[in-house]
Amino acid sequence: MQSLRLPLFHYLHRTTSPLHPTRPFFQIRSHTTQPIKNDAVTHEFRFFRVYESGKVEKFHQTHKVPPSHDPVTGVQSKDVIISSEPAVSARIFLPRIRHPTRKLPVLFHVHGGGFSFESAFSPHIHSYVSTLSSAADVIAVSVEYRLAPEHPIPACYDDSWAALNWVASHCSRNGPEPWLNDHADFDSVFVAGDSAGGNISHDLAVRVGLLGLPGAKLVGAVLVHPYFGGTDDDAMWLYMCRDNNGLQDRRLRPSLEDLRRLGCERVLVFVAEKDHLSGVGKNYVDQLKKSGWNGSVEIVENEEDHCFHLEDLKYEKAVALIRRIASFIKHR
Repeated sequence: MQSLRLPLFHYLHRTTSPLHPTRPFFQIRSHTTQPIKNDAVTHEFRFFRVYESGKVEKFHQTHKVPPSHDPVTGVQSKDVIISSEPAVSARIFLPRIRHPTRKLPVLFHVHGGGFSFESAFSPHIHSYVSTLSSAADVIAVSVEYRLAPEHPIPACYDDSWAALNWVASHCSRNGPEPWLNDHADFDSVFVAGDSAGGNISHDLAVRVGLLGLPGAKLVGAVLVHPYFGGTDDDAMWLYMCRDNNGLQDRRLRPSLEDLRRLGCERVLVFVAEKDHLSGVGKNYVDQLKKSGWNGSVEIVENEEDHCFHLEDLKYEKAVALIRRIASFIKHR
């Protein structure tokens, strides 16, 4: 989930950061529509409101950009359809190929946005994942999952799981996507996500521990400022997930049993001091250490706000975060 302190997911108006006057900043302009006459509001949350008629009004528009080729880094991208029903797609990023016979690690990325907005195709998510692809020298697959509340949770979890399995289905080198067939190292797969995407990435690692990932090995998970309940946004999550177990739902508050069965060897967690989810991330690491899980976990803390790295990829601390993820992937 995102912090109230800074609008970090929807950037429409370029101006100056109130915290860093020398850096570019983007302000949210809320998307509003004319409500139906006499249509009362029944629910209002941080990212959307719901009317008596069933209409959902979201406060953030999502702009999308097409795939492209970055002439500076050499990263190419393309969009693929994973499933038409339900509608699941992804954007794949291929870094410059320097050694045609060498296989590259796979980074499966899950965007944030409170489970209810944002896109793998938005400008800043595209730029961020493209930068990660270049820095870590990985094939990156950024999943476009269905959003709540129009598609209630667990659609976002299930779509991400289906997409991760679609990636693994290329292990025999005869899948529908040539980039994965030709260049992917399926013994070196990583999942990564920011905010709500960090929560979903954790769920993916739990599912791999329970069900396996045939043909592929999940080596690590990267959770950047992850959401795991314990905030005012919990009511919104419970509304978006009609079939839940209340505030103790294991997707909100991972159980020690789930943590113990994480299906990867290593976990890297980032927390930000000014983020209202900082304590949540630290608690996740503490519980993971206590769970009996056999892997290794690292935590990186800085003094920034929630998902600050998406504001400006050239900001020195954003550069450091990306380098840390790249190091985590490269040094097995």
